[in-house]
Parts: sequence; structure tokens; C-alpha cells
Amino acid sequence: MLDQLEREGRVYRVQGSGTFASEPRIRKSVELTSFSEDMRSRGLRPGSLEVGCERIPAGADIGYALQISPSSQVLHIRRVRTADDEPMCLEHCYLPGELVPDDLRPEELHGSLYEALSARYGLTLHRAEQTIKATVLDPDDAQALGAPPFSPAFLVQRTGFDARGRAIERADSLYRGDRYSYQLTIYRDPQ
Repeated sequence: MLDQLEREGRVYRVQGSGTFASEPRIRKSVELTSFSEDMRSRGLRPGSLEVGCERIPAGADIGYALQISPSSQVLHIRRVRTADDEPMCLEHCYLPGELVPDDLRPEELHGSLYEALSARYGLTLHRAEQTIKATVLDPDDAQALGAPPFSPAFLVQRTGFDARGRAIERADSLYRGDRYSYQLTIYRDPQ
């Protein structure tokens, strides 16, 4: 029985100490949803800690992703996203300054960014290109997420586009590997 619970990730064992209940994982399906929508659909309360917002030059990587000049200004938003007040994700969002000419208000930064962009600027995410990579948390990111340094994490890099095909968001999100997982439904082509 304990072996099955361990395989399912419901408990973990520490040699010489015993068997302990694991924190529940939040499973993410592959759908285009915001962090806030995702948490609400699971009955959890989304939030943000350590919010920062500044205008910076896009630079080469962000400029390429957003299809703008590296010297163009972007609004960089850094947030520690929470679920029921527990840190889940360290998020860096970059928005083209031309599309988002004003800084967002603090209440907008603590809630759903997609809702704020839609309400304030008429920007709605239509599709996104996303890459998921396995990584580990460096000490600073681990501290922000309340996790041990060098513990497993997912790095999710997303570029979001509106219905006109304009890149409106580049997000680099670092999710705690012990609290988050991805669930995929895949099909085999009949041959």
C-alpha cells in the first residue's frame, strides 16, 4: 500500500525517519489559460507576492520573441505567483511598451495579468508558443519560492499572440517541481 502511494507521489520516505505525506501537486493540462484561471479551476485562490514592475530595453532574446527591436522598451513584470498563499511560480513577463504605454496599477499586478490587459488595452491572448524545460532552482529563485536550493523545477517559456498575430507577451515562468506537474492527452495516429 505505501509503495503504491509513493509511486503516485502522495507520500515520500526518508530512511531512518519514516514515511510522510507529500504536498499535493497541481496538475496543469495543455490549454491556454492564465495562472489565475488555472488555480481558480482547481478551487485555489491565486495571488502574487514580491511584485516588481519596470520599463527596460527588450534586449536580443525578448526583442526576438516579441518581434520588436532590442532597443524597444518593454514593461517587465516580476511576480511570485501563489496558490492559497503558497508560492508556486516565479514569473517574469515582458510586454511591448508600444502596446502597454502605461504602468499597471498594483491591484492589476496582484491579479490576472490577462484580465488586466484585456480590460485596459483590449489585448486578448489568442494563441501561444510554449516550451517546457526541466531545470533546478538557483538559491535566489529557491528563496523566493520557499523551496530548497537546487530542487527540481519547470521552466515554462511562452510567447503569446493576439488574434492579429501580434506578439503581446513573453513570459518566463519557473514552477516548483514538487508542487506542479503537466498532464498531456496524446493520441496515436491510426496506421
